[in-house]
Amino acid sequence: MPLLEISHLTHYFGGLRAVSDFNLSLEHGELIGLIGPNGAGKTTIFNLVTGAYKASEGSIKLEGQELVGRSPHEINSMGISRTFQTIRLWGQMTVLDNVRVAHYHSIRYGLMDVFLQLPRYQKQEREIEEHSRELLRLFKLEHYAYEPAMNLPYGVQRRVEILRAMGGRPKLLLLDEPAAGMNPNEIGELMDFIHWIRDEFDLTIWLIEHQMRLVMNICERIKVLDFGETIAEGVPEEIQNNPRVIEAYLGEQGEVA
Repeated sequence: MPLLEISHLTHYFGGLRAVSDFNLSLEHGELIGLIGPNGAGKTTIFNLVTGAYKASEGSIKLEGQELVGRSPHEINSMGISRTFQTIRLWGQMTVLDNVRVAHYHSIRYGLMDVFLQLPRYQKQEREIEEHSRELLRLFKLEHYAYEPAMNLPYGVQRRVEILRAMGGRPKLLLLDEPAAGMNPNEIGELMDFIHWIRDEFDLTIWLIEHQMRLVMNICERIKVLDFGETIAEGVPEEIQNNPRVIEAYLGEQGEVA
């Protein structure tokens, strides 16, 4: 059974069709890309998968369970986490607290447990603390644990945002333009970092990206959107040489390489 199966996904904003008959079967452990010019519908698809939008038509299934109609909170608890185009860390909070917050979708204690400091509350808080610190250690960010997120260098903030997404112990990680704003050296480090995350945590990763160097070097296959429609799908070499893809990108960045 595929990890994620999307069938005939279509979405309208009023009379505008933003996504048209999108289909995808994503297997466990894959690392795939979704590319296309600005306004092609890429982030809309991520918003549909994560429940921020409800699909107008079609089906989205995670390990056979339908996601359409579920809340973002439910979908996150089922195993899908994401990052965003713009960094959305809580700037005044420490890095450790940003990671801790990501765990709270799964808490099983209530207000009375907190007020009375009952064992269930104490046990879960201890587990959250331990897992957050372990993630910081694995990501080699433990020295930033008590630093406000707003004080971090840009590239480190990007890593912390991915780390926070890992707090939910996802099966599928959606990365929306993770290289946005990075310089060439940072992009090179990010490529290694994404591969490491996939292998270390046995994750499936689906990413949107405009940096073709990153997409072509790490994605095993790529889907291309233009005006909400899929115009190509294949391995990186096929996508680089596809005339429709080259045409779609002309005027935006001139090449797909």
